[in-house]
Amino acid sequence: MEISNMRTAKYYNNRDIQIEEVPVPEISEDEILIKVIASGICGSDVMEWYRIKKAPLVLGHEIAGDIIKIGKNVKKYKLGDRVFVSHHVPCNTCYYCLRGEHTACDTLHNTNFDPGGFAEYVRIPSINVDRGIFLLPDEVSYEEAVFIEPLACVVRAHRIAQMSPGKSVLVLGSGISGILHISLAKATGAGCITATDINENRLKLARHFGAETIISANEDIPYGVRQANNGRLADLVVVCTGAISAFVQALQSVERGGTVLFFAPTDPGVSLPVPVNDFWRNSIKLVPSYGNSPLDADIAIALIKAKRLPIKEMITHRLPLQDIGLGFKLVSEGNESIKVVIEPNG
Repeated sequence: MEISNMRTAKYYNNRDIQIEEVPVPEISEDEILIKVIASGICGSDVMEWYRIKKAPLVLGHEIAGDIIKIGKNVKKYKLGDRVFVSHHVPCNTCYYCLRGEHTACDTLHNTNFDPGGFAEYVRIPSINVDRGIFLLPDEVSYEEAVFIEPLACVVRAHRIAQMSPGKSVLVLGSGISGILHISLAKATGAGCITATDINENRLKLARHFGAETIISANEDIPYGVRQANNGRLADLVVVCTGAISAFVQALQSVERGGTVLFFAPTDPGVSLPVPVNDFWRNSIKLVPSYGNSPLDADIAIALIKAKRLPIKEMITHRLPLQDIGLGFKLVSEGNESIKVVIEPNG
């Protein structure tokens, strides 16, 4: 049966997401139409200063679903395939991609699917079809697949920060990104793992998912890390919150020869004073990480398939599309939720 219209959730601001009916996108002979089964709300979706300038729009980039329509020139996939789709894809041929810096690629920053994952159906443009579709193994459910993109971002971050077994880790901010960093560090053999947050519930969750020590963000973080880590600061400090106080704490909590990984951004226009002389003398590295590459997505899928991380336990809410306003409220407040999954066709 041909479907002419679909529901979307259009974002105006964090408190105003409206269900609107629009035509189902038409596809070309090089494109694919996906029925969205599960779509995760990302922390960046509720980062209002970042999203509001493009509003109104349909957000959602952590999607899994079924191929229900396929262009005649598409040969790699078939109707009914269960897939995860990357919204941003690199060109693989530019100066940055050839140096392994795929997330700096202009193409990656300017690709997306249509209209967004908070919709019943999405059109996958030809470039995304070519390099952004990943078949789901039978062992990976749709709701687990919404973690592929956020986990791939964490995989890339650990790779470029040269994370390795035995290193001590401090995670500042224990929302979903922090939880994924903690879980991946535990799964890959980290030494002492310490987590912070201002929220008591999140601290309990951080401990549940692998942090040996939890510290309130209002306490003396360097002192707490030394107490937990045999007198040493952390080899890898991961900043998973935009609070400037966390960035300052990160600079104070890194061990000699260690790395500070900036996984979250600050608000626009914020500058961070860095003790350059101390860091120069002590061989401390500052590393930012944004996004992921196709390789990182492959690794994330393998980790989820092998059940190396307790992904399903991280899902706290499953909501139909009409309740997406509640989902945004839960994620933006950050009190009760870890991962909120929207089911557009549920």
